[in-house]
Amino acid sequence: MTFHPRPCEPCAPCDPPGCAVLTMPGEVDFCNATGLLPLIMAAVDQRPDALRLLVLDLSATRFMDCQGVRLLDAVRRGLPGRTRLRVVAAQQGVPSRVLKLSGLRRDVPVYDNLAEALRTERGAAERGAAA
Repeated sequence: MTFHPRPCEPCAPCDPPGCAVLTMPGEVDFCNATGLLPLIMAAVDQRPDALRLLVLDLSATRFMDCQGVRLLDAVRRGLPGRTRLRVVAAQQGVPSRVLKLSGLRRDVPVYDNLAEALRTERGAAERGAAA
């Protein structure tokens, strides 16, 4: 499993404080989805810097079923009001297709790559620092 239960530190491309990127496992399905939810929410709760952005990176996820959709929806609903959720999923990959077919893409922004998902947050942080 590639999910890291304590990925609480901002990753290298995520310079702005208040941002966390969690790499999801190669498969998100009935076997592991219910176990992932408490790990994701614990990572959110452990952030002392008032997390503003949570990015779930599904780039390496080769398979995702309806339990993965339920997981993402549960994460979205469980986040504090100040925290936004973004998902990274390759456009031609299974997770992206599942998110589109389920309709969750309307509620959760999905980006093709991590840099794109973080781009808007970096710009907002830079504008805030300049003010």
